[in-house]
Amino acid sequence: MKKLIVLDVVGLTKSCFDKVSLPNISKLFEKSTIHSIIPSFPAVTCSVQATITSGYNPSQHGIISNGFFDRTTNQVSFWEQPSALVEKERIWDILKKANPEIKIAVLFWQNSLYINSDIVITPKPIHLENQMIQWCYSKPVGYYEEIAKSLGEFELLSYWGPFASIKSSKWIVDAAIYTMKKHAPDLTLVYLPHLDYAAQKHGPDSDEFRTSLIELDNLVGKMINELESFNIYKDIEIMLLSEYGFSKVGRSLSPNIILKNEGLLSTRTIAGKEYIDYEYSKAFAMVDHQIAHIFIKPGFEDKVSSVLRQTKGIAKILNKKEQEQLGINHPKSGELVLCAENDTWFNYYWWNDVNNAPSFVHTVDIHRKPGYDPLELFFDPVTKGISLDTNLIKGSHGIISNDLPILAMTNDNSSDKEINATQIAPTISKFFGVTHSFPSKPIF
Repeated sequence: MKKLIVLDVVGLTKSCFDKVSLPNISKLFEKSTIHSIIPSFPAVTCSVQATITSGYNPSQHGIISNGFFDRTTNQVSFWEQPSALVEKERIWDILKKANPEIKIAVLFWQNSLYINSDIVITPKPIHLENQMIQWCYSKPVGYYEEIAKSLGEFELLSYWGPFASIKSSKWIVDAAIYTMKKHAPDLTLVYLPHLDYAAQKHGPDSDEFRTSLIELDNLVGKMINELESFNIYKDIEIMLLSEYGFSKVGRSLSPNIILKNEGLLSTRTIAGKEYIDYEYSKAFAMVDHQIAHIFIKPGFEDKVSSVLRQTKGIAKILNKKEQEQLGINHPKSGELVLCAENDTWFNYYWWNDVNNAPSFVHTVDIHRKPGYDPLELFFDPVTKGISLDTNLIKGSHGIISNDLPILAMTNDNSSDKEINATQIAPTISKFFGVTHSFPSKPIF
């Protein structure tokens, strides 16, 4: 049986092939069909990856965004990585149950801490009192350290923040090549984040994004050349896919400021700085790109809905029944879910005077902010910290845009059609001859 590489090239859509020549990817799939994927909602990284790997929508697997609000502890958490947060079996669980001898490698996919996989690498920096150790969790124990001796340490600064660059994707590709040469996994899942950076900073139609496409294509070419030189490419099939497409944006909304100005969001002043008071707030927004979960105390639903319906830039306000239609009706979801207009994204800000904002808003702090912050890609030389200028962001995602992500697999010449993200796990399972009860059918 052939081996399978699942290459997640985030942000790649059919329109990308019209923007610039992608010779390596095009050659790889010259005899294959490039399908459009309808991603699960919301079209954000953790949610869609959980759908791809489980075959279920967020209403079943529970990853309702890149973060969640714990109603029992009154805490918002973003980018938490334990696998147990995904409430459904994923493809590695299913394959291992059917065949314990199958060898699986998972490199840099979300929620991959402690998964049932032979090989795992995922960033897990250690935060000490006066420093951060840029470390990666790995299986087997010491595998990251082994690779780092050959490739050098993985630079977290190149993975996210103002210095994010092609270096992170290059390291991941090199780690994947190292893994495939040494261990020859039957299934290898690889996540490449590179297109995310230019798309958000400069927009999906920018010259910078085109340059990123060329850089990414060169990386794919490098991987293929290395596998061919090692004489293992002939035994491999490649499934290349993406999670979402980008919308060009030009404005940002602050749902928490709107709620605060209407007396619905409460804050506490501590050491001269304002912090959201989750206990006494009647409503607050947990934002993520172009969507926002609104958590509302009983009795205030109508007022919150009325306030938000008067706000320009909001395309849809989903109640629980409407959330069910989009597969986002999970207990972790907000009482309402906001969808932005195509040209709009949501920021997490809650202060009217920036002098009252906590100091962490000026830092790359992905865990303490009650929302995703794309401005962590920008350094402000005046404040010597992360910029708060929302006009800098030129691309976003989260709503299901018209520019759909893609899936292509070597030697697949099935009819061109739109597919659903829930069909990917069943397709991988079928590739390995494993029968499992999924809610959707395989793609081919």
